[in-house]
Amino acid sequence: MTSKEIRESYKSFFQSKGHTIVPSAPMVVKGDPTLMFTNAGMNQFKDIILGNAEIKHSRVADSQKCLRVSGKHNDLEEVGHDTYHHTMFEMLGNWSFGDYFKHEAIDWAWEYLTEVLHLSPERLYVTVFEGAPAEGLERDDEAAAIWAKHLPAERIINGNKHDNFWEMGDQGPCGPCSEIHIDIRSDEERKAVDGLTLVNQSHPQVIEIWNLVFMQYNRKADGSLEPLPKRVIDTGMGFERLCMAMQGKTSNYDTDIFTPMIQAIATLTGIEYGADQKSDVAMRVIADHIRTIAFAITDGQLPSNAKAGYVIRRILRRAVRYGYTFLGRREAFMYSLLPVLIETMGDAYPELIAGRELIAKVMREEEESFLRTLETGIRLLDKQIEEAKKAGKTVLDGHDAFVLYDTYGFPLDLTALILTEQGLSVDEAGFDKAMQEQKERARNAAAIDAGDWQVVNDGSAVRFVGYDTLECTTEILRYREVKQKNATFYQVVLSETPFYAEMGGQVGDKGFLIAADGTKYEVFDTKRENNLAIHLMKKLPATLEGDFRAVVDEERRHRIEANHSATHLLHEALREVLGSHVEQKGSFVSDEVLRFDFAHFAKVEPEQLRAVERIVAARIRACIPLQEYREVPIDEAREMGAMALFGEKYGDHVRVIRFGSSTEFCGGTHVASTGVIGTLRITSESSVAAGVRRIEAVTGAAAENYLYEQADMIDAIRQLFNNSPQLMTAIRKTLEENAELGKQVGEYIREQIAKKKRQLLEKRVEVGGVRLFLVEKEVPAEIIKDIAFQIAGELHEPFVFIAACVEPSSSKPSLTLMISKDLVESRGWNASQLLRAAAKHIQGGGGGQPHFATAGGKNVDGLNAAVEELLTAMELKA
Repeated sequence: MTSKEIRESYKSFFQSKGHTIVPSAPMVVKGDPTLMFTNAGMNQFKDIILGNAEIKHSRVADSQKCLRVSGKHNDLEEVGHDTYHHTMFEMLGNWSFGDYFKHEAIDWAWEYLTEVLHLSPERLYVTVFEGAPAEGLERDDEAAAIWAKHLPAERIINGNKHDNFWEMGDQGPCGPCSEIHIDIRSDEERKAVDGLTLVNQSHPQVIEIWNLVFMQYNRKADGSLEPLPKRVIDTGMGFERLCMAMQGKTSNYDTDIFTPMIQAIATLTGIEYGADQKSDVAMRVIADHIRTIAFAITDGQLPSNAKAGYVIRRILRRAVRYGYTFLGRREAFMYSLLPVLIETMGDAYPELIAGRELIAKVMREEEESFLRTLETGIRLLDKQIEEAKKAGKTVLDGHDAFVLYDTYGFPLDLTALILTEQGLSVDEAGFDKAMQEQKERARNAAAIDAGDWQVVNDGSAVRFVGYDTLECTTEILRYREVKQKNATFYQVVLSETPFYAEMGGQVGDKGFLIAADGTKYEVFDTKRENNLAIHLMKKLPATLEGDFRAVVDEERRHRIEANHSATHLLHEALREVLGSHVEQKGSFVSDEVLRFDFAHFAKVEPEQLRAVERIVAARIRACIPLQEYREVPIDEAREMGAMALFGEKYGDHVRVIRFGSSTEFCGGTHVASTGVIGTLRITSESSVAAGVRRIEAVTGAAAENYLYEQADMIDAIRQLFNNSPQLMTAIRKTLEENAELGKQVGEYIREQIAKKKRQLLEKRVEVGGVRLFLVEKEVPAEIIKDIAFQIAGELHEPFVFIAACVEPSSSKPSLTLMISKDLVESRGWNASQLLRAAAKHIQGGGGGQPHFATAGGKNVDGLNAAVEELLTAMELKA
């Protein structure tokens, strides 16, 4: 069976068992602060599992695209070196939410593997949870008894808590799990060594392919367990591993998921796959990483230097580095392989086809940028090698190696490889220490200590009424204390809320909870976590029971609504002016500003921005009323012309917002009519990434203030030009005059430099075979460097140049020291070290290179002593 056939057979099988087949959620997670990427099939169902969302389908199955770069079974630096680990992978899964449990999950798994796919039962092993007496957990005899119908007892293996007790996190749903392992070794190998001894021993051909999780407990903050009100089945099968087993291969990379890409890389580079271990690893790394990068970009995550964007950039750079080092690629090439990926996976994931132009553009620019960085890093490493050899060192400092890794994308193995070629090694312990310190800093910055939810009133469903009202009567359902960065606050869940929780780029509402006695308690933000509105409060009401008035900050909300509605008008206007290829790639809507990222491959010219502003202004003046449609079936919404964005997860029913011809899926809040927006002014247009532009704009009073600031600035400039009625002419004339004066000043400085240089060369002072140049105070410091380097360019004898000057503008002292390179080598003098020592006399510091250094300070009176110290240190006193 081909990979496409295997994927479809899985969905068809579970559809026949009453499961609803749902599409894969985006690989990039939005609306869950605990995750950057979807790393398991269950992520998109967390809100259901936690009881924060209603169960629409009690049985669900899908193929989910996932990304893992760390954790129990994977590490980025290992991908490509073995046969079955990946960054991006597909997870086949089936779920039951309060419906079936262990019997059906186990029986259907066995039926699918042995009767549908016809995998040999003799090659299958299972593990069950052995129990944890310290936590009062017994062996999962129930699962073992069910497996006993299909397998002999010796192939039902006890597994420890680490392998066979699944937990969502430190807190939350958890339970025992049962893993299915397959032995794909040859018959001869299986006869020689019993597969039973190789299960969970990291053998590349005796591997786990399916994990059946039986969620039946809730882990509390104190570590104790309580039964879940509704038990959940959550299974996940590694698609790539299943294809390996089905296609009779011993490596995932030999299946039809990867072979077309690897062959394309081999053809492109002219290097045969299978001929050399290092080039093979490089091809596997690139084949794996291209998938990750492409899917991340289609799901809305561009490479960057922060959070999820940094992960994607790091993965891309790792692929480039392997191509550079082991395949001899000195120019961007991965983007050109995108058609091969689309051919392999485009049918199952059409977002690849829709986003192909953007993906290629972003990948190419990122590749080219990193290749330039890589060259810079190699030059820096070469310099460090040269300095180490001069100092007689054989080991590069671990911290220096980490800087190369963190700043230039140099993995430790690349640094070690280059060093080995030069007869050096690297301090790996120092590198590991620096890496650990960085991880600790990141962990501490993001660490959140959350207590258990404390129930005040029964209820789990939270009703949002904020589309229709900005205040309502409500009660507190539950709360918990949270500590982060030495701050303590509370997360509060209300039964009914007018507060919009941050989502879709729109910031969360602020406001108050008002107790029956009139006391106000501030809500300083509203976040969305696992589809639940969480109200953040620094102080809890004295009495938690009873009714409260939830009141949103009205003025702030109206400013947010104006910016959000303006974003919709802006999106449509951009498509009209620039073309229908314009598509939203991100947005941020607050009470102060709106930011809109969109796909476009060139700078938006000023006249185009003006045209966009005019279109938006006309629609604002037209006072177009809001048309809102709630709970619209998604197919009907598409028929209405609403634009669906790739990278977003939509349910069966959606909300549609329409202002005239602007029609979009949107869950945010909006003005009742476009006239409320007042006006819009674009304040900036810039590039975010290859193929993605960003516009920032303001509306309403903020737009008026922006115009006032511009007018004030023009008035201030006019006053500088004596209120000239021809302001542009006056400015142009002044610039031309300044340019002419600048030329004259430049010529004068060049003459001064030439004159002083001639004077110095004419006056010959020699001490101990070294020509000495002393310049003290009378020469402007800004021309000293030019004089020194001109002398160095003309002289062909050993010399030392010392200048002790005073900055005319600040009356601060400065020192300059240049040593001819032959003296640096023959006498071991180092200008940087010598000058740092002498700078203490002027209460300052400085540095530079062995042949040239400068220093600045505060004490002018110390200049003579500093010069004396330099002359003494180099034994140049006459």
